[in-house]
Amino acid sequence: MSDRPHGYARYRLDGCRCYVCGYAVSRYNENRDKAIIAGTWQPWVDAEPVRVHIRHLQSCSMGLRAIATAANVDRKRLQSILNGRPERGTGPQEKLRPALAAAVLAVEPTLDNLGGAVIVSAVGTVRRLQALVAAGWSQERLAAELGMTSTNCSRLINADTVIVRTARRVRDLYDRLWNADPAEHGARLVDIGRTKARAAHAGWAPVGAWDEDTIDDPAALPDWTGHCGTARGISAHTDQGIPMCPRCQAAADRRRLRNEAQARRALTTARA
Repeated sequence: MSDRPHGYARYRLDGCRCYVCGYAVSRYNENRDKAIIAGTWQPWVDAEPVRVHIRHLQSCSMGLRAIATAANVDRKRLQSILNGRPERGTGPQEKLRPALAAAVLAVEPTLDNLGGAVIVSAVGTVRRLQALVAAGWSQERLAAELGMTSTNCSRLINADTVIVRTARRVRDLYDRLWNADPAEHGARLVDIGRTKARAAHAGWAPVGAWDEDTIDDPAALPDWTGHCGTARGISAHTDQGIPMCPRCQAAADRRRLRNEAQARRALTTARA
């Protein structure tokens, strides 16, 4: 008897006629008939985009087993998509069920999927560490929390690349400390102030400048005030004593040039 789970596949492939398998087939047929009537029936999709995506994931150091686990499919299904079943004399699949294609295409190379020794961009790691320093957590304390030396932590806080294992540790540390008060964890107020001043001098963005959707995006810029890049953001920097960020500095430069151009036009009109 097959160890395949009871359902549509076991009914069709293994001939099981139990209630669960029969019900699954009944629901499948009902949904198929409705889709045919609605003109949305699509039993198969092209396998090539899925094959390309699998190869992309492999190029990011994800093995077939990891991809299969993330997609919640059998690894042999992925092997069939890539290479077919040589023992059966078949080549790579040309068509796939939509659900299988969607499951594989939804897999992305994230920190949770990649191997611990894989090298990735350090953008998110650096931003998290710098934001914690801006919140008053000293590099020495962060190094101790991460189980590394202060020297290695100092290198990490300005690194270009990092291994996944370290990136995960920093991410977990950030999730634990981003809204915690260093003073409540034994840090002296004078040390907290000195640490914040060091971060401000270096221009490191604080925790509030990032959210989950931007902190790992290399193209994203920190939003220091909640309105950076606008006149309101420029005012917030000035009123709150926040160092001018690149977006607000650019907006201030544009406003200055615009005002100078208006002044020149007004002077020319007055002379005329």
